[in-house]
Parts: sequence; structure tokens; C-alpha cells
Amino acid sequence: MQPHLSHSVADGVATVVISHPARRNAMTNAMWRALPPLLETLASDDAVRVLVLTGEGNTFCAGADISGLRDSSEVAQRLAVEAEEALAAFPVPTLAVVRGHCVGGGTQLAAACDLRFAEEGALFGVTPAKLGIVYPASSTRRLVSLVGPSAAKYLLFSGELVDGERALRTGLADELLPAGELAARVAAFTRVLASRSRLTQAAAKEFADGRTDRDAHWAAAARASRDLEEGVAAFLERRSPSFTWPR
Repeated sequence: MQPHLSHSVADGVATVVISHPARRNAMTNAMWRALPPLLETLASDDAVRVLVLTGEGNTFCAGADISGLRDSSEVAQRLAVEAEEALAAFPVPTLAVVRGHCVGGGTQLAAACDLRFAEEGALFGVTPAKLGIVYPASSTRRLVSLVGPSAAKYLLFSGELVDGERALRTGLADELLPAGELAARVAAFTRVLASRSRLTQAAAKEFADGRTDRDAHWAAAARASRDLEEGVAAFLERRSPSFTWPR
């Protein structure tokens, strides 16, 4: 089977799967190129409340397919950054589900997600120093924002892989699950995310990502929305809320 991205949508959760098992799910140029339009399609689907990104089998993504670098490293890097930025801009919560290797471009994609859940045995690394590549400025800044300057420098300077425990300590992973428990935890957590107010999540995502020009927009959206009214009523009536924003 050719390397590809597959996707499905069920119960408000869109799942995108990186499939290139012959190369530990390494991303080809065609796969990098395919990700932004796929995300655009999923973002336009009102049924999508959460996005999960994962890899086929027991590997998340071993990075960029090196054969693409032979043709043009600049093109390959540009495509990777465009895919990363499209993922970071996705309008609902995003969750990277990591098993096995999450290296190079894999870590680039995982870092662009809002959250990262990993299974014990996962390995993370940012490896441009092994190839003499200047890691993109935007990707470096995102990594620093996520794990801090010292941890980012450790990863970038050495190119060494770190285990899930270290990833958890530095903020590269948000949860580390025992083998066999990751799928159930992801299913439960995505149900929680899908049940919450999209208004709260959308505003919080922009604020947390550092956007500073939309305070008035979100204040107006909150005033116009019935989510607060519904949330309070549901709490008092001891039932699950039915949030309706953006309607």
C-alpha cells in the first residue's frame, strides 16, 4: 500500500492516521502536501469537535522520509512547516496519540497539536543535527514554548531520543499511559472534550496560543451565546449541558 493519510469521523471525533508502515510512518512529500487540505475539509465539518492524530500500528511517525530530502530539502521543509502550521491552526482541540517512535517531523506534528498522550515505550526526538539541517524558526519557537529553552536545546543540540517519562516531565507529553490503556483513555478523554463548550475551547485555544487581537471578539461572542445560560441551567438541573455555540 502506498504511503497515505487516512481519516474517519465518529461521535464528533475526527481521527487522522499516518500510514507508511514500511518506513515507520515517515512522512513523504506527498503526505506533507496532503495534510493541509485534509485538515481544511475536516475543519469545515460542523460535526467535528475534536481531532486525533496518530500513526498506523505501533509507531506514531519516524519523521520525514529521507528520500524527499534528496530531491530538495528546502521543498521538504517548506511542506512540513505548512502542514505543521495547518495543524496548529485547526479550530477545535487536537490530540496527538503517540505509540513508539515520534521523531523529527513526527515530533514537529505532535508539538503542533494542543495535547499529546503517549504510551509507555514511546520515544521522542528532534533530529536535524544528525543531518545538518537548520530546524525551521517557527518550529523551534513552538518547541521552546512547549518545553522551555533548556529542554528544547537539549533535543535540538543532541538529536537524542528521550523516553516517555522525560517527555512527560518536560511537557512534551501530557499523559503517559501503560501499554494497552492508551486507546481507552483517548476514547474517554475525547468524549469529555466533545461534550464541553466549543465557545470556551475556541477562545481558550487562541488566548493560550498567544493571540492578542481577539479579546473583544470573544467578549462579544460570549455575550451573544447561550452557552453560559445553558451551562448554569444544566448544573442546577443536574443534567449534561447541550451547548449550541456557534449557533
